[in-house]
Amino acid sequence: MKKIRIGSGAGYAGDRLEPALELIAKGNLDYISFECLAERTIAIAQKAKLVNPDKGYNGLLEHRMDKVLPLAHEHKVKVITNMGAANPQSAVDVICKMAEEKGIKGLKVAAVYGDDVLDKLDKYKNTTVWETGRPLEELDGDIISANVYMGIDGIVEALKNGADIIVTGRVSDPALFLAPLVYEFGWDINNYDLMGKGTLTGHLLECGGQATGGYFAEPGKKDVERLWELGFPIAEVSENGEFIITKVEGSGGIVNKDTVTEQMIYEIHDPATYFTPDCVADFSKVTFTEKGKDVVEVKGATGREKTDTLKVSIGYKDCFIGEGEISYAGPGCLDRAKLAAEIVEKRLELTKVKYDELRIDFIGINSIYKNSDRKYNVPEEVRLRVSARTKTRYDADQVGNEVETLYTNGPAGGGGATKAISEIVSVASMLINRNDVEAKVIYKEVL
Repeated sequence: MKKIRIGSGAGYAGDRLEPALELIAKGNLDYISFECLAERTIAIAQKAKLVNPDKGYNGLLEHRMDKVLPLAHEHKVKVITNMGAANPQSAVDVICKMAEEKGIKGLKVAAVYGDDVLDKLDKYKNTTVWETGRPLEELDGDIISANVYMGIDGIVEALKNGADIIVTGRVSDPALFLAPLVYEFGWDINNYDLMGKGTLTGHLLECGGQATGGYFAEPGKKDVERLWELGFPIAEVSENGEFIITKVEGSGGIVNKDTVTEQMIYEIHDPATYFTPDCVADFSKVTFTEKGKDVVEVKGATGREKTDTLKVSIGYKDCFIGEGEISYAGPGCLDRAKLAAEIVEKRLELTKVKYDELRIDFIGINSIYKNSDRKYNVPEEVRLRVSARTKTRYDADQVGNEVETLYTNGPAGGGGATKAISEIVSVASMLINRNDVEAKVIYKEVL
């Protein structure tokens, strides 16, 4: 029975590069997929593209491709990635230029796009936004992006046309791994049992080192070997959709029933009904069997017919966050930090700074579990952080300024003050009809 080996090259936009290179060099791969696109990531990429039309792709594209291109070419490994973000067309131009400079010939690079549906939002003004429960037209903020989760269609088309490297915009994470299975095995996209199995393959790979013990590790409870050399996962998939999860022999990390179980339920609201563009996957009857060291056999996934709608992530300019921090040390440091916080809060009121939300954190005391009646041990040092969500940059600026003025205006002993302003691009979600979405593919060759 034919088998395909697919490696996970990245689990998020800024992930490490070394594990991917190890996979290409030692993993006996047919494909490697780099998943580098979160919902907020693409909104930020769209913002960058507004400033420079040639930008908007992943900021580490050149860094990764500098090493990946020659290695993948040498080992005949096809590369699929969503590092195109808001601009896969420009990403392809960059990759081809790099290949030419490196003397790599006979390379076909494809850009898959069509996920940008900003120009279609007018017909969805009355559609409910999930986060607000209100119609889209009532969303408070300037919309800068709208990207729909596409499925495998464009990737499969590119593979059929001989692409060696495929760069996409917003596609579902599992699609990066499902598409080569559909292409290689000739799966019927309406065979939802197979589509469900392939979707689970992608879901277990999409977060990189999470499946090989990274997010799993807890010292003394769930120990994982050599996390500093964590290997990324490989799926070896059979034509019937059954597969194993493993990693490169000798790499750090671990693959066992527990690591893959934790990854399977990660970001899944309902294991029996996992909505994707290509099917509604059902993981409720999945079994994991350890077949050897760092080898887990996966069976039992299935699926149902895909929905008529697709999810859209809308990026919009929401607000500014102004913040300031200052440290206090020695006896009474927490009491002085509390007084400092009170001073800043009253100063913001006195100077009529407008904010929608104010947060006061005593870092190391309550900044993770915010609980005002918690009993604190007496600390030797504490760092105060005051932050506020504002509609204007001016109001955001005043927050950090007021923290900084604590230097000389008391209480005693403040030091190490910092301040910052961030313009926040928030993300909203809604559904659109899949008939309003068409995957498009363009190609460029290095001869």
